[in-house]
Amino acid sequence: MQIITTDEAFREAVAGELTVAVFKTTWCGDCHFIDPFMPEVEQAYAGRITFVQIDRDDLPDLCSELNILGIPSFIAFKNGQELVRFVSKLRKTRDEIEQFLDRAVAVASALPQA
Repeated sequence: MQIITTDEAFREAVAGELTVAVFKTTWCGDCHFIDPFMPEVEQAYAGRITFVQIDRDDLPDLCSELNILGIPSFIAFKNGQELVRFVSKLRKTRDEIEQFLDRAVAVASALPQA
């Protein structure tokens, strides 16, 4: 998963094909809960979704602009536009994350081709 450390890098990363931004922090227990299985999830969606990771504490202005309150948060983008997001105050399971990713793929594929 590509680590994003600047606003510019984020905007560039989400400017094209389907990209899911994962917003986390180093101190978040629920963020660490997803770490063991996320590489497998990324592999399962390879070729369909690009994943990037943002530490909310590193880019507070961007996170404020995107209204990132809870973490981890998942937001799918295509061509710089937000498609769908997965945010809840509950710990996220692998199944829930994969359901969100399936929805993101479906929404992105329903859009007219640029």
